[in-house]
Amino acid sequence: MIASVVIVGAVLVTALCWKAFQLSKAPHDHALRAVTLCLACATVAFPFGIPVTARAFDAVTLPSAAKLVQNVLLLSTVYCLMCFYLYSATDSDRGRRRARWELIPLSVTIVVITLLAVLTPNHATGHVYASADMRVTHVALFYLVAGLYLSYALASAFAWTLRYARASVRPLATGLWLAAGAMAGMVLSSAAREAFILVRWLGGDVPRPLSRSVALLLALSIPVFVIGVTYPGIATRLAAFRVWWQHRRNYHRLRPLWLLLHKAYPQDALGRVPTNPWRDALRVRSVHRSHYRRVIECRDGLVRISPYLARLGLADAAPHSVPPEELAEKLRLALRVYDPDDQSAQKAIPVAVPDGDGLDADVRQLVALSDALRAT
Repeated sequence: MIASVVIVGAVLVTALCWKAFQLSKAPHDHALRAVTLCLACATVAFPFGIPVTARAFDAVTLPSAAKLVQNVLLLSTVYCLMCFYLYSATDSDRGRRRARWELIPLSVTIVVITLLAVLTPNHATGHVYASADMRVTHVALFYLVAGLYLSYALASAFAWTLRYARASVRPLATGLWLAAGAMAGMVLSSAAREAFILVRWLGGDVPRPLSRSVALLLALSIPVFVIGVTYPGIATRLAAFRVWWQHRRNYHRLRPLWLLLHKAYPQDALGRVPTNPWRDALRVRSVHRSHYRRVIECRDGLVRISPYLARLGLADAAPHSVPPEELAEKLRLALRVYDPDDQSAQKAIPVAVPDGDGLDADVRQLVALSDALRAT
């Protein structure tokens, strides 16, 4: 039990921090703001559902205050979730108007459950859903009203999620399908709880295994929903990290080739605006910038030295047929005979020609040549 509480709490806090970071970069994004507020309400509501925390809060406030605060925050959570789809599906003006209209049923629900909590007899306070005496009308209505709004908001969000999931591609589609599955579980568990409330209000008993199954479904749906909401961003960041790591490796692997060519043609070094070296070292973009600069400088150097490689017999060879090891050996020889004062007409030849289109194919050829230089 403790482990599950820690895991769910960690997932909620991590997701909230991630969305807050994204919101700091795009503070005017209404949809992102709605998701962030949704996670914020869920994160704040989570401790009030823990018995120890709820009892401590009730001890310093009023009986059942923790239950009321938790339900208000959960209702606000699903309202913010609806707002996310309203902002995403329409323009900002229409989204704001719809969000304001949706505040009416939320406000009515919050007022009603607050009055019910205040009017609940003292002997029926300090309870949770599982142990509440549903034969007390105020208690039953409290859970019934809150549950009805919860079911309405979740069903609306579930329908929007399905629509977006069918029209999306990975990784967004994967996250949406996870969120849709989680919301389907929430809607199902909420509907079951409404039925259980009516049965208990009428004096009946709900089988304990059935009640526990519904509670487990709800408990599992919450972290799955959070994972679904955050999955597209995490997947995108992981993909960006793989590119960053690849560029960093290529930058260092190109060093042998770059050192040889830079020594011969220092004037080919690309200039840039000076910046703080410590701050630049911590920036992700600095790795990509350094990588592309080194690739361009290596390619420029090979173009300059190519006439000397032609004199060593590479002019008659097919550009793709020269192995990197042979090219590395001839490159060292060409750099030895290179004369910076030689003004004779010289024609460049293709060197280390990539076997495909795109910059990545070009980089692979340069890295292979640099690896061959390192080995010889």
